[in-house]
Amino acid sequence: MSGNEFRFFLSCDINLPLTFRIEKLEGKLLLSSKLIDSDNVDSTTEDRKAELYVESTLYIDGAPFGLPMRTRLETGAPSFCWNELITLSTKYRDLTANSQLAFTVWDVSCGKGEGLIGGATIHLFNMKKQLKTGKHKLRLWPGKEADGSINTTTPGKVPKEERGELERLEKLVNKYERGQIQLVDWLDRLAFKSMEKIKESENSRNGSSHLYLVVDFCSFEHRVVFQESGANFLLPSPIASTNELVTVYDPEVGKINPSEHKQLKLARSLNRGIIDRDLKPSSTERKSIQRILKYPPTRNLSGDERQMLWKFRFSLMSEKRALTKFLRCVEWSDVQEAKQALELMHKWESIDLCDALELLSPVFESEEVRAYAVSVLEKADDEELQCYLLQLVQALRFERSDKSRLSHFLVQRSLRNVELASFLRWFVAVELHDPAYAKRFYCTYEILEESMLKLGAGASGDEDGYKLWQSLVRQTELTAQLCSIMRDVRNVRGGTQKKIEKLRHLLSGLLSELTYFDEPIRSPLAPGMLITGIIPSESSIFKSALHPLRLTFRTANGGCCKIIFKKGDDLRQDQLVVQMVSLMDRLLKLENLDLHLTPYRVLATGHDEGMLEFIPSKSLAQIISEHRSIVSYLQKFHPDESGPFGITSTCLETFIKSCAGYSVITYILGIGDRHLDNLLLRDDGRLFHVDFGFILGRDPKPFPPPMKLCKEMVEAMGGAESQYYTRFKSYCCEAYNILRKSSNLILNLFHLMAGSNIPDIASDPEKGILKLQEKFRLDLDDEECIHFFQDLINESVSALFPQMVETIHRWAQYWR
Repeated sequence: MSGNEFRFFLSCDINLPLTFRIEKLEGKLLLSSKLIDSDNVDSTTEDRKAELYVESTLYIDGAPFGLPMRTRLETGAPSFCWNELITLSTKYRDLTANSQLAFTVWDVSCGKGEGLIGGATIHLFNMKKQLKTGKHKLRLWPGKEADGSINTTTPGKVPKEERGELERLEKLVNKYERGQIQLVDWLDRLAFKSMEKIKESENSRNGSSHLYLVVDFCSFEHRVVFQESGANFLLPSPIASTNELVTVYDPEVGKINPSEHKQLKLARSLNRGIIDRDLKPSSTERKSIQRILKYPPTRNLSGDERQMLWKFRFSLMSEKRALTKFLRCVEWSDVQEAKQALELMHKWESIDLCDALELLSPVFESEEVRAYAVSVLEKADDEELQCYLLQLVQALRFERSDKSRLSHFLVQRSLRNVELASFLRWFVAVELHDPAYAKRFYCTYEILEESMLKLGAGASGDEDGYKLWQSLVRQTELTAQLCSIMRDVRNVRGGTQKKIEKLRHLLSGLLSELTYFDEPIRSPLAPGMLITGIIPSESSIFKSALHPLRLTFRTANGGCCKIIFKKGDDLRQDQLVVQMVSLMDRLLKLENLDLHLTPYRVLATGHDEGMLEFIPSKSLAQIISEHRSIVSYLQKFHPDESGPFGITSTCLETFIKSCAGYSVITYILGIGDRHLDNLLLRDDGRLFHVDFGFILGRDPKPFPPPMKLCKEMVEAMGGAESQYYTRFKSYCCEAYNILRKSSNLILNLFHLMAGSNIPDIASDPEKGILKLQEKFRLDLDDEECIHFFQDLINESVSALFPQMVETIHRWAQYWR
């Protein structure tokens, strides 16, 4: 069932007897001047044992209907729990909108007659005329028999003004049990444990003497809406003087309008092809078409817009931007229409790579359309293809078969480039943990392996296919050994220094084969580089909960490279963000704007492990702590008495540009949880961000500013009134407008990630992509965007809340 549909049963169609379960009594029962806790009755046996039963009566329009039903006697050992199913002779179809059930609890242990404990009444239909289902907790009116009149004096519902946290939680539990709240096993266990604690504390604090009867009503596959027998329409609720909204159910909502469908068929009749071929849009229609072509790829077309594009399809064939929009208009279930659309597609002006990526999204299911998109990708060079490889692997999820044109294309291009081959192998291998698509990704993995093993000597440099494949397999063996080292190191008791000693001892002793490899291995992060072993004396461990390794590898050319290896953390989200930083850096440089970004390499080698390139740098928190300001730190490396603030102008310019670049990128991608510990600064003045656990607007901190621009950064530019700060704002606005031009490319890449297991995308892909689209402000022109972005910067700088949270975060780090 789609999110827009509302399916329901009508009460007049349900020919079943009214059934419900009387479960238990909750609260403290007052008997013979003693309190009996109904959840723990053992403590009251010294006086007398209560013997209770529940009487239930159906009332229709204020009058009793049928005979009352009684439960068995319950003596209260171990608790007043009947858990008894009651079935009345009345059927659901006989109920009226004002049907009520009246419950009265009686005690027969008094000796003389029956003692009245209390009563409560509940309406069977809610204000929306929907049948109540699931568990309901009714508050008993002590000493009063349940009143079934229309304006009852014993309502079981707790009045709004008296409802507290317990009532709110019970309502949510009811929804959860009816399947209206998604099941998340680990989170549910934590939630129920917390709810029990809240319940205990509320009960002990309030000392409430109220008694509650728990009744469980039958649930159906869909909701049950009231309708009188014989009626052919739903009676709307009387409109009250409070101007409440009235829910009216229209059974035709979502169904095809026969008249419109017939008109559409006639308009798209193939016999009109001869007429349509010569049609040209008027000036008004041309403006409308140009407006449609500017729509982002996330926007759905209306019926009139689809009709207009179809009508002028022949005149639009020279407009390459129009192809993706035209293919969205096609009724693919109509064989003849689909055939004509595919013929036109091959005659259309060749589209850009960005539009080809859109055709690989889940919106387009036609194999011919997806094959056409691949034929466009074939024109891209290896460098550009590598920019989109992560998304192209994810696009395999949306293919119609395991051995698709896309998978064969990726493999064939990888055979010509070892870097592509290495990354393709890792991207596919990581997805083998996804049970829904494991078979598909394994099929691509097999094709890659078989194709590479068939490569002859000299086809890829000096290595034949077998050696090339083995060099890639050894990457996996290396990561497995690093995981084993991490386990051993974590088990060492003591501080970080003891763990570092253990690491170096393992690398020099038991695992000395890692110090000098038998054969060079291609670096998983940079497959073009051969690594020959680990240098134990230069390897260390970071002081954090996961104890990531910092390893220094020897390289075949006599140099060295440093990497960070993590186990226990999903790096796929970091991998995506850094890929986007790298892509945006490329887009900016194509427009001759180098903002000195640091797109360090990240590779997820599993769903909870991976590697990161180590960039020598210090966190802003450490710099402020040791040097008191960013300027003092930069003066240490780039002093210049005649330069601005005592540092070289080149260094300051690098700092300003990198601040501008990351300010724009973190705003667009909605990067959250920014603090001085994940903002790093290199010796040459380049600032960069790390640790992307929250993206697309998610942030664990309250009141996050639109972008993370701390006062320390502004002070390093000379304050908000300086010429350097003005230059910073100018770079921000220029970068923002450049990236807006490529908004479709970025949105298409995120759309291809919709099926991935990246946490902040998987939770709600559609919402995440719409949030991303919103950040581009495609409704504004370039000049309006400059004013908009400058306002954003001013808002972020003047925000006070982040400064408070920064202090709290430092405290948390200190006590960690």
